[in-house]
Amino acid sequence: MQEQSDRPPAGRSRAVRLHSFGGPEVLDIREIPAPQAGPGQIRVRVTAAGLNPMDWLMTADADTAARFGLSLPAGFGTDYAGVVDQVGDGVSGFAPGDRVFGGALSRAVADFVVIDPAGGIAANEAHHTPDGVDDRTAATLTIAGRTASAALAVVGPGPDDTVLLGGAAGGVGVFAVQLARIAGARVIGTGSAASSDFLRDLGAKPVVYGDGLADRVQALAPGGVTAAIDLHGTDTAHAARELGVPDGRICTIAAQVDGVPTANGANAALGALEEIARLVAAGRLRVPIAASFPLEQIRRAAELQAGRHVHGKVVIDL
Repeated sequence: MQEQSDRPPAGRSRAVRLHSFGGPEVLDIREIPAPQAGPGQIRVRVTAAGLNPMDWLMTADADTAARFGLSLPAGFGTDYAGVVDQVGDGVSGFAPGDRVFGGALSRAVADFVVIDPAGGIAANEAHHTPDGVDDRTAATLTIAGRTASAALAVVGPGPDDTVLLGGAAGGVGVFAVQLARIAGARVIGTGSAASSDFLRDLGAKPVVYGDGLADRVQALAPGGVTAAIDLHGTDTAHAARELGVPDGRICTIAAQVDGVPTANGANAALGALEEIARLVAAGRLRVPIAASFPLEQIRRAAELQAGRHVHGKVVIDL
């Protein structure tokens, strides 16, 4: 990671800023006044920020941004990890020097973020980073971990289940595959032919997505599929229906199918994120880091992530 000396002088902060909505080409690094922790808030010196599809999707155009409460100039990125360096009046449970991770909606790729840890709002939160979890890994947990946990809660996998996961090699998929396996389920994961070894390593049987998916899945699971989660679109959900999976045991996160439940990270159960961090610390869940970039290469990092062919997570080092 970059050394502290690479940062601006005291009282200043580097931050990724958008002065127009669009793709990676609109991402700029600006030096701005460092935010200060007010009453009930903590300030975190960010050491790593994880990227997610929602980061560039919600800043792609003004209408989408408005639905997330964003206006120009806007920040970028939500997942972060770092160290508490300011604590406002009335804050309990956090002290300067504490390692933390969490979410800061569309403002995480910056030297500092200010968080309201008691607010109870997803993407404005801080959690203690357990010993044994490095900052790069901690910076990948919030969005993808919450989303995977919420989707799995819909279908409730267990030892008697065979779960079909669409988009299993992506950022949410790496969590969903492993959490389903921890619950005792067998997992079939869709992906490209190039992702087969990656999926096997996670604990899933790989199957290539595309036309004829239901037939290929049936060949892999002659005893049937009992639950399905579509992490990419609707193809996996429709294939699950063909295979006789009831709508109540199918879930989507990125698109809607009439009669099929949806889930997102905001629906995750209380304590879900802390449990995921504990599993990582215990060595029961691992997060493959596909690539890490210095802040100066934010556009390159965003382009890689937006290509949707990354196996694992993309992280910015600060």
